[in-house]
Amino acid sequence: MAFPRQRVTLVTLGVADMMRARRFYEGWGWTPHQPEQEGVLFFQMNGAVLALFGISDLAADQGRADAQLGTGAMTLAQNCADDAETDAVFDAAIAAGATPLKRPEKVFWGGYSGYFSDPDGHVWEIATNPFWPLDSDGSLTLPSG
Repeated sequence: MAFPRQRVTLVTLGVADMMRARRFYEGWGWTPHQPEQEGVLFFQMNGAVLALFGISDLAADQGRADAQLGTGAMTLAQNCADDAETDAVFDAAIAAGATPLKRPEKVFWGGYSGYFSDPDGHVWEIATNPFWPLDSDGSLTLPSG
């Protein structure tokens, strides 16, 4: 049986301080998966998993123990059903300790979006895209044609 190659099932973020990162994500409303495993924290998402892993341990696990892993060169995104939800999700992240980069606003492509970084500098976009309606469970499937 062939599996689709266009998928991501796990996103791992390297973090400098696991407890600080945990406090942020829990404060933002995320629930850690149980049972927990030592050295890594998993969050079940809709069809995928987010993991927090010590940044030096992540480099070692990649076979690059001396690598300086960076952040901010990619963006994680969460699409919301409407602008009010986008504001609420963004504000909850700021209240949990995120750094605002750009407050949500109307944007050139016709949507509404803003950016923040988590305590380790991982950038998140929170957006409403009127051209990409969400399924009832919040998942996103690109419209055809």
